[in-house]
Amino acid sequence: MPTESVNGAELYYESSGDGVPVVFLHGVMMGSRFFDEQAPLAETYRTITLDFRGHGRSEKTDTGHTLPQYAEDLEAFFDARDLDEVVLVGWSMGSLVAWEYVSQFGTDRLRGFVSVEQQPLDLERDGYDHGVFGVEELRDLMTLAQTDPHGLADLFIEQMLVDESPAVERRLFDEISRVPPPIKSAILFDQSVRDYRDVLGEVDVPTLVCLGADETLLETAGVEHVAERTPDADLERFANSGHCPFIEEPERFNRVVSAFIEDRCQ
Repeated sequence: MPTESVNGAELYYESSGDGVPVVFLHGVMMGSRFFDEQAPLAETYRTITLDFRGHGRSEKTDTGHTLPQYAEDLEAFFDARDLDEVVLVGWSMGSLVAWEYVSQFGTDRLRGFVSVEQQPLDLERDGYDHGVFGVEELRDLMTLAQTDPHGLADLFIEQMLVDESPAVERRLFDEISRVPPPIKSAILFDQSVRDYRDVLGEVDVPTLVCLGADETLLETAGVEHVAERTPDADLERFANSGHCPFIEEPERFNRVVSAFIEDRCQ
């Protein structure tokens, strides 16, 4: 099983193909198997999927479940694998990790960024129109993580997908259920209260923002806000997708990402 030791944690990853490195970052409580349908991109690029600590097949460490630590792990992984000129594809929390990475380390190692279905802040705040839940809803989610983690997985899957097969739902459930409840609570809280509105302007590499037309987990305008506030960003809408266009419209998603790399990131 391929792993890389970074900052005291064994991180599981898979790497295929050659060419421009394209690194996929998954969502909160999710895992790298969510990107199985992106395997064809390895015919043209070096595709790398990575499980954050505590997720998927990576080590379930007792500590370190914050976005700053995940970003530090990503930088250490880049060092260990000698990765530069990377195109980052961050989905949901993966985009938050990418913004935290830019905040800490800048964009010198990046040649492009694909942000899929994420806004810079999830929690409701005064003067911010794109929050998706308040403190009470966050408390209820964290309670569910401790009292009924399988129910929490079912809730997320129901809200993420428009219409997928039971086989796909089982794969996603299996990934979510790999995360122990204490880690679920820790990272769910941390990623929900982080605010990256001020970081959007620091993303000075070509950026593609992807949005499913049937998004129900987040606020559509919040994702549009990312495209509006990022200096060099295009917005791509997926008419038949909710929160997971790379699963719900995989062939089109792969074409869009490939075109973005060829047209904007060379």
